[in-house]
Amino acid sequence: MGRQGFSGRAAVAGVGMTSLSRASGKSVLELAVEASMAAIADAGLTPRDVDAVLTYHLGDSVPVVYLARALGLDRIGWHNEIHGGGSQCASILGDAAMLVEAGVARTVLVYRALNGRSGPRMGQVPLRVGDGAESQFTLPYGMLGPVHLFALAAQRYVAESGVDLADVVLRSRAAAAGNPRALRRTPMTRDDYLASPMVASPLRRADCCQETDGACALVVTAADRAPGSPRVHAVVRGGGPGSSAMDKADDIGRIFSAYVAPALYDAAGMKPDDIDVALLYDAYSFLVPRQQEDFGLDAAVPVNPHGGLLSEGYVHGLNNVAEAVRQVRAGAGTALCTGFGGSYGSAAVLL
Repeated sequence: MGRQGFSGRAAVAGVGMTSLSRASGKSVLELAVEASMAAIADAGLTPRDVDAVLTYHLGDSVPVVYLARALGLDRIGWHNEIHGGGSQCASILGDAAMLVEAGVARTVLVYRALNGRSGPRMGQVPLRVGDGAESQFTLPYGMLGPVHLFALAAQRYVAESGVDLADVVLRSRAAAAGNPRALRRTPMTRDDYLASPMVASPLRRADCCQETDGACALVVTAADRAPGSPRVHAVVRGGGPGSSAMDKADDIGRIFSAYVAPALYDAAGMKPDDIDVALLYDAYSFLVPRQQEDFGLDAAVPVNPHGGLLSEGYVHGLNNVAEAVRQVRAGAGTALCTGFGGSYGSAAVLL
């Protein structure tokens, strides 16, 4: 379990997003540039101030060096591309903060860009030798993508807890109604939910996050250069036994938050009552109540007030982190944001 408490010397000074859609009509590079320029401008900086660039992706984005060239960076300093999905969206804040606190970089640009609907889509990667080759053993049994695998965890959780997934989705749609960025702003009724097609029991189409074209970017810099900006307080990345893949986990129903939550509170020197707003990775509806339990969140704590990945859109979780920044800027206090990857994942505290 990797955990890190920070001194508060690193802050998120800028956020930027493109519009979210199902057909952007733009290249992934164009999306990345647009979101990055917006984040840099939001921080009151210029591209020349950027001396480190980080991203994460699953072979569906644009390389760091391409973006650096498009931004007109004469020199690129520390840079890295992390192979990974939603589990990275919170922990990449830790990578950026460590660069700042170690003095390796003063201004770090973090981005995630993809044409997740009009380009490569989840669950449509062909069989291959090497990375991902193990899917040849699960595909014949109907595991055609993440939703089928995580439906197993959802099925067990719903059976044991009795949680009503419709309530989660209806709250998400209601929250998104006031968010002009959201793809799904029309409130949903219970009848609408029940009419949504079943994808992999108990997950209906409405229980699954959006497939989205778009990009999101953050600028992390020294706090003394961005007074009043949300500070990166603690970040944890890790998981449980066999967490390299859910089919190796000792308990498929026990997701990352069961392992990460205690470590995060320890690193932050906090307890559940200290969290004022939670931006929980909601690729699937069952993840919300599951994480609320694991992080010990009171029912009164607002969760995904922008609609989350279920309703705003899916930029592999980085848009939830951007919302955490907005919430703290607006006076929310302490924000928890999380990243899901099955029985492994990450979480961060901003304040």
